[in-house]
Amino acid sequence: MKDCNVAVIGGGSWGTTVASLVSRNTKTVIWARDSQTVDEINREHRNSRYLGELPLNPKLSATADLEEAVANADVVVMGVPSNSFRSVLESISGYLKPEVPLVSLTKGLEKGTRLRMTEICKLVAPGHTAGVLTGPNLAKEILAGQAAASVISTDNSDVTEYLRELFNGGLFRVYSNRDVIGCELGGVLKNLIAIAVGMGDGLGAGDNTRAALITRGLAEMGRLGTALGGEPLTFAGLAGMGDMIATCTSAQSRNRHVGVELAKGRAIDDIIDSMHMVAEGVKSAPTVIEIARERNISMPISEDVYKVIIGESNAKSAYRGLLRTTAGAEHAPG
Repeated sequence: MKDCNVAVIGGGSWGTTVASLVSRNTKTVIWARDSQTVDEINREHRNSRYLGELPLNPKLSATADLEEAVANADVVVMGVPSNSFRSVLESISGYLKPEVPLVSLTKGLEKGTRLRMTEICKLVAPGHTAGVLTGPNLAKEILAGQAAASVISTDNSDVTEYLRELFNGGLFRVYSNRDVIGCELGGVLKNLIAIAVGMGDGLGAGDNTRAALITRGLAEMGRLGTALGGEPLTFAGLAGMGDMIATCTSAQSRNRHVGVELAKGRAIDDIIDSMHMVAEGVKSAPTVIEIARERNISMPISEDVYKVIIGESNAKSAYRGLLRTTAGAEHAPG
């Protein structure tokens, strides 16, 4: 690992956290758009915009030059939002060394194409193994040294194991999974349920309601995820249920925050404009619902979230609608 150079592209909360973690194991550089963020990481070993005063590993270096970041990289980690993933990857593709693995941290789908991030990697950078690092990973907790677990998945078992060892360290435990599709979709679909839980929490719903939303949301995730090629066990693991629990219950969750603010009656554009971090669930909702409707897959919770996001409903009406939903057999397909 000492001879491995890692480049992390994206200076947000999770990208910075992953970069700090990996820099304990090997030489790591992080690319960020903002020159002030780059300077702060290099001089003060912090990224206060996203991670407050939590210290970063002093071995981590930062740059605002994409070519400098990736030209010598043996592994490239993509930590940019779904709406800019393709353009950033296109910008670095000409600088990549042959066969360098690409690892996505992004939990979203590309608007229009509906592609997962690893699918974009294969189109933009053919010949490179593409994978995903995902799970219940709240950045500040992990950077503060609290125990956490994640999943790494690629379509090459040797590369997966290499990356698992690269990311694994201390109280951050990384497990391998062969199901790239399921791992990526788990990270996408749980965001819509987190918005629903946030709306319920914002309206004063209790713990029982939250548990019901999470559990029924997991069923929605499984129905659509398996229809798109994911393996059922993946959605019961860290990339599915684990990530959903963390995202639906933590005050640090961006998507849950969106739901709480929607419950206050705020407009979605106002909420997004006031955040300096991306809530991928808002961006993914139209694509998820489009796919579900085409395949005739029942996703009532996600449907209600989508209607609130596009302004066809509001949090109170959506919540009342969920309460009126007729209960049937728990494990029925609908």
